[in-house]
Amino acid sequence: MRFQAVIFDLDGTLLDTLADIADAMNSVLSAGGFPTHPLEAYKTFVGDGVRNLARRTLPPDAHRDDDAIDRFTAAMRGAYAKNWNHKTAPYPGVPAMLDALTAGGVRLAILSNKPDDFTAMCVKELLPRWEFDVVLGHRDGLPLKPDPTGAVETARRLGVDPADILYVGDSGMDMQAAAGAGMFPLGVLWGFRSREELLENGALALAGVPADIVTHAGLS
Repeated sequence: MRFQAVIFDLDGTLLDTLADIADAMNSVLSAGGFPTHPLEAYKTFVGDGVRNLARRTLPPDAHRDDDAIDRFTAAMRGAYAKNWNHKTAPYPGVPAMLDALTAGGVRLAILSNKPDDFTAMCVKELLPRWEFDVVLGHRDGLPLKPDPTGAVETARRLGVDPADILYVGDSGMDMQAAAGAGMFPLGVLWGFRSREELLENGALALAGVPADIVTHAGLS
């Protein structure tokens, strides 16, 4: 099947953002007198919004009422605003994959649980060569993935039937959102989550390298 459009997750799918996220959150934890975490631990901390990230990184015995989480969330946003592009870059093979999809006439979009302002900054500064018809991050009134609302809204803005969309992501939340929206869920194996998580949450196919996305889109 040839798909008319591809919707991408951002972190862990197009961009390797983990080190900058970890550095920012660890700086906030350290400033608050809390233990920091190794880079690998952030693969399971990230994925469903900055507020959940702040909650997960605090130790179980920390004061975790809503006001405290609000403070740490705001502090994380401030820290990340200062270092979001220090180490972040597209994964190897992503530029060539995006070139091939563009040359094949496939429309491109991004749907992320990252805050909308940071999503837009990352795409503008780190993926400037490609035209994404829709770039949608988390904002008030838009449920986080795995809720399919954002995927359905992205399809509406594209003007493409969900059945004609390949949804590409690295987490179970992405696979659930894709399936819930009636799209084809394609999991990538270079991101933050495991093969098992992707398959258990509905991935219908897996991509080992970015070039596999071109094949699954029906271009080769």
